[in-house]
Order: sequence, then structure tokens, then C-alpha cells
Amino acid sequence: MANPLAFVTGASSGIGYNLAKVLGERGYDLVITAESDRLDKAEADFRALGTNVFAIKADARRRDEVDRVWPAIKATDRPLDVACINAGIGEGGLFATETSLDQELDIVQLNCASTVHFAKYIAADMVARKAGKILFTASIASQMTAPREAVYAASKAFVLHLAKALHFELKDDGVTVTALQPGPVDTDFFHRAHMDDTDAGTKGKKQSEPYDVATQGIDAMFDGKENVYAAATMVKIEGAIMGLVPDSIQAAMHEKMAKPLSDK
Repeated sequence: MANPLAFVTGASSGIGYNLAKVLGERGYDLVITAESDRLDKAEADFRALGTNVFAIKADARRRDEVDRVWPAIKATDRPLDVACINAGIGEGGLFATETSLDQELDIVQLNCASTVHFAKYIAADMVARKAGKILFTASIASQMTAPREAVYAASKAFVLHLAKALHFELKDDGVTVTALQPGPVDTDFFHRAHMDDTDAGTKGKKQSEPYDVATQGIDAMFDGKENVYAAATMVKIEGAIMGLVPDSIQAAMHEKMAKPLSDK
């Protein structure tokens, strides 16, 4: 019998790479997509695990590119058992005077629009079969007042609310939906978000390894959980008390993490 099939977006690096790796280690064949040239190396790495890999290079910020990926998944002529909708980018800085409008519009396109686009195809397909598991990569920032990452945090709030709504909408259709909510992770996210010179972006201050985050996300997905805070203990504590912390305190905490060290 063929291995079960999993789909992972943003699989060329970071959390997405590790989500695909964990699934490959657990016996899943993989459909992976990303816009980066690093997708070729990721494909080779996952094949070395003994899994079959279908790699599709695509820029999910573009609607036509998402529309190209889904038929390629269907062309495998295999049921999609797991989908990890993970691709995302950020942007650090003060909204009015420092951040890039182009980057922030790309955040909306990738983190929000492409998430809806992929999820629409995937959810409909899984509901029709009455089987499947979906993992959305949100963020602990999705529940925070987040100065200096205003658009990113707003985009992840969108992802979180979409995931939670679908968790309840699809629970009687044999489909589970889980939101993965990591804190700062040791990836190139902060470099791409122009946040190298911050507490959050300084390697020594990062709280979680991407493999640990991915493992906890995959475990929670298989357990059918609504969401999981991953992976550092402090992230889990912050998640547990977030609703009790006033917005002003949340904002001050996030400002400290996201403000350039050179400005302190």
C-alpha cells in the first residue's frame, strides 16, 4: 500500500521544512511547495528519509500560482491525508514611518489570502472524503497587541481565527483543524522581516528550535487539538495567561522584544 500523503507550504526552510521532515520521518509521502530555490535541497533531504516527494516551486503570493499547485496535488491521484498551511513572512518596524508597504501587502497576500485559497481547496476535498487533518501555522503574536509587527500580528490573528472557526465547522465531517502558535523560533524569519537588531531576532534570545515546534505541532494535529503553543515553556506560559494580560502590558512586552537594540 502507498504511504499516506501530506502537503506542506513554505517547506523550503524554517518551520515548514521541519513540518515536512517530521511527517517524512513518520512515513508520509510529501507534496511540498515554496518560492525559494532552497526547495530543491529540501526535496533531496526528504527523499533521503526514504519518502516519495513531489516538489512544486510556486509563489503563493500570486493567486494563479496557488491555482497551479492544487491541480498538481490532485494529479498524484492519491487522497490528501494531511495539510500543513504554513507559508508566511513578517516585517518589523514602526508602521507609519519605517516599514515597507510592499512587504506588508505581501504579508496580506501570503499569510492571509493564500491561506484562505489553499484551505478552500483542501477543506472541500477532505470534507468530501470525510477524512483529513489540517494544521495552520499561526503565532503567539496572533493573540497579542504587537507594536512594530502590526501587520504581521494582524495577519496571524486572521489565520488563528480562521483555524479555530474551521475546527468547529469541520469537526463532524471527519476533518480535524489545529492552529500551531509558536513564539520566536531559530529560523531566518527575523532576518527576512528586517529584525536582526532586536531581542526577538538575536540568536541567543530565540526561544525555540524549529524541529521542536514542528514536532509539537504535528503531535497536536494528530491528537485533534484546537491549538498548541510551541515549543518553549515560556511560550506555553504566555499563551495560557494571554487573556489575563491587559493590552497595554502586552504592547510594552512586545515593544521591548521588537525594538532595535541600537535604539535602547
